[in-house]
Amino acid sequence: MSSPSPMKNFFDEHLVRRLAATFLDAAPNFPMERFVGEAVLGLSDKELLDRGRHIALALARALPSQYEEAIGILMRSLDAPLTRQGGSMSSFFYLPHTVFVAEYGLSHFELSMQAQHALTQRFTAEFSIRHFLLKDAERTLSTLRNWASDNNKNVRRLVSEGTRPRLPWAVRLPAFVQDPSPVLSLLEMLKDDPEEYVRRSVANSLNDIAKDHPDLAVEVCKRWLRDASPERTAIVRHALRWLVKRGHSGALSVMGAGERPRIRLESASVTPAKAGLGDEVLFGVELVSEVKKPQKLMVDYVVSYPGANGKLRPKVFKLKKLVVEGQKSARLEGRVSLVDLTTRKHHPGEHRIQLRVNGVDFEVGTFELSHHVPQISGGKSSRKTLSTESPKTKRRR
Repeated sequence: MSSPSPMKNFFDEHLVRRLAATFLDAAPNFPMERFVGEAVLGLSDKELLDRGRHIALALARALPSQYEEAIGILMRSLDAPLTRQGGSMSSFFYLPHTVFVAEYGLSHFELSMQAQHALTQRFTAEFSIRHFLLKDAERTLSTLRNWASDNNKNVRRLVSEGTRPRLPWAVRLPAFVQDPSPVLSLLEMLKDDPEEYVRRSVANSLNDIAKDHPDLAVEVCKRWLRDASPERTAIVRHALRWLVKRGHSGALSVMGAGERPRIRLESASVTPAKAGLGDEVLFGVELVSEVKKPQKLMVDYVVSYPGANGKLRPKVFKLKKLVVEGQKSARLEGRVSLVDLTTRKHHPGEHRIQLRVNGVDFEVGTFELSHHVPQISGGKSSRKTLSTESPKTKRRR
């Protein structure tokens, strides 16, 4: 079976020609062939976002030098045909458009806001809006407050997603990292949004804030839980996930698992003791209560992976939430995948497994990863494990 094509290959000559056709439809004098030639030149050497910017710069050279005229053509091109092809990546068709607005529209605030309002309904303006927040935060925040009650869910989501202090792939917003109060005021407006798509973004933004202001994020979540609907409760759970994984006592308390666990671990096992790249390591343990009253426990597991320099780097995975009755036990099991991912490469050496129960770590055991070995079809090392997760997590999907 052939491997899937990299996402960056979405931006190829075929897409450039489709994009050019929409601009030609909007402006009959658009220099289509010159634009295509410049946009394709050197495109294959670039990664996904850089390809979008490369095309946007070629687009700027093909459009009129006056921004007012250029953005008018861009806006007319949005409803041209041939723009909804390309499968799940289809909305990325508009990435060059948003880059163009961010690069050339900062001095044309109202026109650029109108363009981003339209573009975020087709793709997203979460990357471009940040450049306006950096240049003119007060005016941009005022516009976003108005958009928080927009009829379109994509526009409302832009309000929370575009102001995330630590949005992945995007420029950082250092003022909001330092003082997230402007972001929190927007999240207050959206926390009960009727669309889960928007509420999920609210939770992600609050999770960002928690990385720099953990106690503030916990206080917000406590307040949001007063008379909370199930939907708002779900926001809180998702917003606190980073703090919970790191054993923050306040976050654990909000989740009902703040008490120090009175437990011991028995019959811990890690198999196999030695594994190769592509294998799967299983672990199991009996968790035994040492008190008579029931205990509400939030259990994660921590795998410490050796890096290229041999230094251990811990990564936390969700395992289970449970209530253990007084002086009873519960069997917990999980698995560790040793398949290389784009986000994690495995290195030989001793790996350590711990359980993190209500923020307290308990040793489970270790295993050794040998030097990288070929994955032989039909053997154990050919198992198609795509992520490190517990059996319970895998079943839930």
